[in-house]
Amino acid sequence: MKKFILAALAASVAMTPVVAAPNNHHDDRGRFEQNHRTQVTKKVTKKVVVRNDRRPQHRNWQRGQRFDSRYATNYRVIGNPRAYRLQDAPRGYRWVQSGNDAVLVGITSGIIASVLANMIR
Repeated sequence: MKKFILAALAASVAMTPVVAAPNNHHDDRGRFEQNHRTQVTKKVTKKVVVRNDRRPQHRNWQRGQRFDSRYATNYRVIGNPRAYRLQDAPRGYRWVQSGNDAVLVGITSGIIASVLANMIR
């Protein structure tokens, strides 16, 4: 009886790493599955709509709004405003691009001081 218990204990200790190995989503052919796409499913009267929502399509900026770069399409800071025929930004402000618009934004507050629509082509 003692030998049987020791044999069962040895077998369980030997099998522990095999059972505890993580499943890395490998198939038998050595390929690895990756799921990077996030999907939003919306159920409306027996229809399933799948969308890939990364950013809103276009935002019309207005003076006095708070500028958030997450909602700007093609966002980048304009380092050389004279190349786009813009005046230098006053102290505490900077020009940024959102789509084809040039937006003058306060650096610390994020409030829009001016919007020049379709300025950048």
